[in-house]
Amino acid sequence: MALRHAVLAALLDGEYSGYQLAKAFDIGVANFWHAVPQQLYAELTKLEKEGLVAGREVVQESRPNKRVFRVTDAGRAELERFAEAPSKPSFIRDDLLVKVQSADRIGTTEVIAQLEERATAARAKIELLDQLLRTLRGPMDEGEYLLRGERIGGYLTCLRGLAFEREHRDWCVRIADILKERQRAHAQR
Repeated sequence: MALRHAVLAALLDGEYSGYQLAKAFDIGVANFWHAVPQQLYAELTKLEKEGLVAGREVVQESRPNKRVFRVTDAGRAELERFAEAPSKPSFIRDDLLVKVQSADRIGTTEVIAQLEERATAARAKIELLDQLLRTLRGPMDEGEYLLRGERIGGYLTCLRGLAFEREHRDWCVRIADILKERQRAHAQR
């Protein structure tokens, strides 16, 4: 998947400025696609040149003018082509896994600390995603929202992000505990 498809999908909800798109990415897209604001601005420029998004200037009284973007018919067609193409399997690429793999050869203290930091970060993300899910569904319970909610794509991807963060937290805690136990066992020899 290219960043272009993630940007086009995010713009399906309406017009966004580059700043608003970056905020939307932070909230709804970051659990499956990471991009810094500079990448988003560059991608919007490319997409506009290709006719996949259209931009317009918005005059603001007390602030500088801004450009807002929306998906064009050509952009929707590109997303449809993307949706119809076979999906490639995902894979894990994580530097922490390299550190864990070599922990018993290079030492475990720093690896344990990094696992605990990751678990803490995952807990914070879990809270954020839980709140986002509650906000998205409003007064509906989850079952009702999944059947009757206006747009559920963002909700479904948020559920995936939540499951990932929970599993990641649990794995980090478990592996840190295992490495600590091994440290204690080796210290007693």
